[in-house]
Amino acid sequence: MACLAKLKQDIKFLETSFSKDHERFQIRSASVDELSCRFIGRNGEKYDIHANITETYPQTAPIWFSDSEDVTLTTVIGRLTDSPPENYNIVHQVKKLVTDLCQLHELPAPTIDAGGDASCQMETNSKAMASNQNDSSEEEEEDEFHYDMEEDAQNDQKAKDDDKDIELDNLAVLERLKQNQRLSYLKGSVSGSVQATDRLMKELRDIYRSASFKNEIYTVDLVNDSLYEWNVRLKKVDQDSALFTDLQTFKEKEGRDFILLNFTYKDSFPFDPPFVRVVHPILTGGYVLGGGAICMELLTKQGWSSAYSLESVILQISATLVKGKARIQFGASKSQYSLARAQQSFKSLVQIHEKNGWFTPPKEDG
Repeated sequence: MACLAKLKQDIKFLETSFSKDHERFQIRSASVDELSCRFIGRNGEKYDIHANITETYPQTAPIWFSDSEDVTLTTVIGRLTDSPPENYNIVHQVKKLVTDLCQLHELPAPTIDAGGDASCQMETNSKAMASNQNDSSEEEEEDEFHYDMEEDAQNDQKAKDDDKDIELDNLAVLERLKQNQRLSYLKGSVSGSVQATDRLMKELRDIYRSASFKNEIYTVDLVNDSLYEWNVRLKKVDQDSALFTDLQTFKEKEGRDFILLNFTYKDSFPFDPPFVRVVHPILTGGYVLGGGAICMELLTKQGWSSAYSLESVILQISATLVKGKARIQFGASKSQYSLARAQQSFKSLVQIHEKNGWFTPPKEDG
């Protein structure tokens, strides 16, 4: 309760310090689960930034992300993930975010150390608020308790409303993942990173809600209930393509009507791209390399952005296969595709393009 009360105080303080009409940095919306901010550049350009506050806060830092593809913004967000434990507090995080963004944009940063006015003395005021809380009467603490209970109930209801468009089977998957994470945390055997786990949970939840998923354009299955490895089945491609015809034949011959992709994620996701490969069938063309790797700048560190959603990546891969005139190679040896071969061919591809650059097609080609 004390941690939750402190978090609420810090959020209220940030909202006061950076109001919606602040000239440089604004708190657009805030709750005990999420913070939405906006940084305004020298020429009025706007960068929206979000932070997810996890159940393990303040033992773990908030998870920051943005829909912007701006490289400097991605760099600043990446630095926040490297903060030492003593700087996991949301006020410290916002302080660093504002300071670093202003520095990169060569703008004067708001003074955030001890000072006289409310918009400047972030740390001082935060400590003062904590001190005032300790001096509160028992009646005020009881009021706070009831307030917490009401807000928790509201948050629970919001979560239920957000999940009402998700099928029961998929809700069960999300709940099972949550339970597994809690058990791993209690046992001290956590795998992956907090930032990657939270983002992958968000991506999976968004996919379960999406129209493309519900219309079975693709499906997603977790390998061994792991958030860090997905099997994605591409079930529908452009009906005017040769690949569509091949999939019809593939179903008649082998009883399968999909292209199976395997996605694996590092602990550094979403700041590093997933590794994606075709598992089956064996394809020719479509920018598919030896071993099943896929030749797309989007899937390299150079071309990746933490703002990309995984559904957009899946649909882009599907479009790339069609555009590259992919065809199913019937009768080909299935041993052609393997994880090791895919990784090696992709590594060679990246080295070549780092030297020679990537070909950018005309806009009319997409």
